[in-house]
Order: sequence, then structure tokens, then C-alpha cells
Amino acid sequence: MEIKRDYYLQELIDRIDNRLIKIITGIRRCGKSYLLNKIFRDYLINNGIDEEHIIQLSLDENKNKKYLDPDVPDEYIRSLIKDNSKYFILLDEIQEAQNFESVLIGFMHIDNVEIYVTGSNSKFLSSDIVTEFRGKGFK
Repeated sequence: MEIKRDYYLQELIDRIDNRLIKIITGIRRCGKSYLLNKIFRDYLINNGIDEEHIIQLSLDENKNKKYLDPDVPDEYIRSLIKDNSKYFILLDEIQEAQNFESVLIGFMHIDNVEIYVTGSNSKFLSSDIVTEFRGKGFK
């Protein structure tokens, strides 16, 4: 049985083009990854976003452990941005990466990207995370 998350999906949709990092927080196993990587991704594709313009990276998967070094995801994601069309960067469990704040702020300097992240540790559950991005994040 699939749980509908229409409210949360609409929250993500409503924030497209606001130039802020969209932060999805919550306890482990509450559906953050499913919301971002399945429901929101499907919405984007169904609304005309080319799959090549959706960049996904799950940092809690062993196969992606090389991306925990902040220079690696930065270089990798930038290499996938090939044109001036809008790209959606979906980063799951971003708190796993070292110095993730600087990586995210660096992506904000790319004009044609929308940044969505999930996180579940105490840093992301804190209301202080928005101030960490100095007005650059929306939780």
C-alpha cells in the first residue's frame, strides 16, 4: 500500500524557483527518501523535466561512499550540468557528506539548479539548520 504524501509533494512543488535549498528533515525511516526520490522525481518527469536534468545521489548507500568527500560530489554534479536548462539536484542523507554545508552553498552559485536534500541526524532536526545556510535554506 502506497502512502499518499500530497501535502508534502505540494510543499516541494510550491518552492520550485525560490532559489533556496529545500531541506526535508525527519526521523529515520519516515519516508523522506521516498518523497524525494520517487514521488517528487515522478512529478518532475510527468511535468516535462528530462531525466538527464534530474541529478540524484543517495549518500547513505555503500556504493556512493566516495561521494562523502565534499570535492567528489561537487565535481560529479557539476560535470552533469551540460546546458542552461533547469537541473534538479536531489541529495539523500546529505549529512553523511563531510562539510556538506559548503557543498550545498557552492551549488547555489549555479544559476540553473534547484537543490533538494534530505537529512535525519540531530543537526538536520535542529531548527538551527536554516540559519546555517544564512537565509539560503528552507525547511
